[in-house]
Amino acid sequence: MLNRLSRRCFCTLAPRPWLFVGLGNPGDKYHGTRHNVGFEMIDAFAHSQGILMDTVHSKAIFGKGFVGEVPVFLAKPQTYMNLSGESTGPLAAYYKLPLNQVLVFHDDMNLPCGVLRLHDKGGHGSHKGLKSVIYHFRGNREFPRLRIGIGSPPGQMDPKAFLLQKFNVTARQRIDEALQEGVDALKLLLVKGLAKSAKGFNKEQKYKHLRVQNLPV
Repeated sequence: MLNRLSRRCFCTLAPRPWLFVGLGNPGDKYHGTRHNVGFEMIDAFAHSQGILMDTVHSKAIFGKGFVGEVPVFLAKPQTYMNLSGESTGPLAAYYKLPLNQVLVFHDDMNLPCGVLRLHDKGGHGSHKGLKSVIYHFRGNREFPRLRIGIGSPPGQMDPKAFLLQKFNVTARQRIDEALQEGVDALKLLLVKGLAKSAKGFNKEQKYKHLRVQNLPV
């Protein structure tokens, strides 16, 4: 696989590789929690493409493969959420990737549960995992991200407790649907590029946002 990657990645005409990084917390304790949907998106994409997440690289569970002719690296940092940059930064540096080829998947409380957005850059929005990634990118915020809506805490619930809760049945169904939508969007991105794929995808997700924003979860 490594020789194949070397031959195909560094040919002058070969498509540029992508690094997809899903943010989350390692361990069974956090499996299925709202804060770990970034990990779930990586797993869903890896499964859809037959990419094995079977190695460790730069403090991350790691896999690599091709989607068509495009080389793709997949990573789930095992540093715990708040230190995600300790893995993401070295991975991008190791593969000498420009930051516009590093796509970070993360949970977002500012979007309704199951609603997605694909952006080419942005801030951290008080997300500590993103904050760490930006820090280890030397303050550079111009890297794409896939925001995965998990909804907001009900009433006066502590946001930290909300993030570490598992999804109820209704929310789980919405997230499973969103994971498939995310996989489809990522496959399109690898064919058409970020700008073209994001435009249509975000329009669809905007309509979805309007449909579900007031529905109970």
